[in-house]
Amino acid sequence: MRLKTLIVSIVVLAALAAIVAVMRRPAAPRAADSRIGQSLADQTVIEKTSKLRVSDQGKTVTLHRQQDGSWKVANYFDLPADFSKLSRLVNDLTSAKIERLVTSNPERIARLEFKDTKIELLDDADQVSWSVLLGKSADSGSGRFVQFGTEPKAYLASLSAWLDAEPKNWANSTLVDLKPEDIAKLEISLPDGDPVTFTRAKKEDPWTSDKTPDQQTINTDKVSSVLSSLTNIRFSDTVDPKDSKVSGARVQTRNAKLTTFDGKTISLTFGRKPEEKKLKPPAATKDNKSGPTALGTLSDAATGETKAPTSDPKLATPEYETIPAGPVFVTVSHSDPAAQVNELMKKRAFQISDYTFTSLPTSKVDLFKAAQPADLTPAVQ
Repeated sequence: MRLKTLIVSIVVLAALAAIVAVMRRPAAPRAADSRIGQSLADQTVIEKTSKLRVSDQGKTVTLHRQQDGSWKVANYFDLPADFSKLSRLVNDLTSAKIERLVTSNPERIARLEFKDTKIELLDDADQVSWSVLLGKSADSGSGRFVQFGTEPKAYLASLSAWLDAEPKNWANSTLVDLKPEDIAKLEISLPDGDPVTFTRAKKEDPWTSDKTPDQQTINTDKVSSVLSSLTNIRFSDTVDPKDSKVSGARVQTRNAKLTTFDGKTISLTFGRKPEEKKLKPPAATKDNKSGPTALGTLSDAATGETKAPTSDPKLATPEYETIPAGPVFVTVSHSDPAAQVNELMKKRAFQISDYTFTSLPTSKVDLFKAAQPADLTPAVQ
């Protein structure tokens, strides 16, 4: 009897142990999110993209791909896009990895500061094929929170890119990009005389000029400095060609022409409205009134009295106000009709740095210097 009771107890305990073991067994792991470990943007999607749109803080820039593979800034006068800048952004998107799923909770997502910072890729039909919304950076400083399209999920990606949504900043600012050693001829105008031309047969040859004054030689350092400036010109801003600042810049112009060893010529015209000094109108005082009252009052006229002018020496000295010189604009003309810069000149007027203009030589004195006397060899005794 006791043996039977013992066997029953053992069976009951074994059953209870099995139940407890089943209850304590960990739940089967959920399938990992397929985005984890993947690139933020897939290279194949980017290769099929026709437009790229970047938005941030109420601004948007749109780049669209041309048939030849180049890109233009659609909302900045269709100027050529800075391909190096575009390449950096694409590299940031493809090299960044999705590290983890942060949350699917709408309340937690709301705390990750998703606003209007967005990158979108569009296809040939102008439909969004991929988009990502960027939230704040992680508290650790490594990575940024992202959302794909309208998915109710927030991920952490190893992305550290800074987004620039200013359209002008995406335009390729290069107007002239040559190597100084490729220039065979340099012609430059001077305010105080005829243009001066420098030539060389080969890049390693010294410069020569038919305008070299007697007892002088070419200032090669100055020529090299001018050449370096003229062969690398970038714009800082653009305006409508009909803008009054552009017409004002034509008051004071300088010209230069570069000829390469392969026979191409690039003509440059720089313009800048010069500084002005204008006479200030006399200030009204108690003793020196401006306007009709300066002639006297009605009571003065009735008595035949007139007021003598004040003899204040300060009023006898004219005062001038200085109006600063205007911005510098450049016009570029390339001898190759197919050169892109020729088409650009039809779209906008291009403002450049003041230094390019102010560093130009203003006189032959800047381009030539006194020749050094020949070395004298003492006679051998």
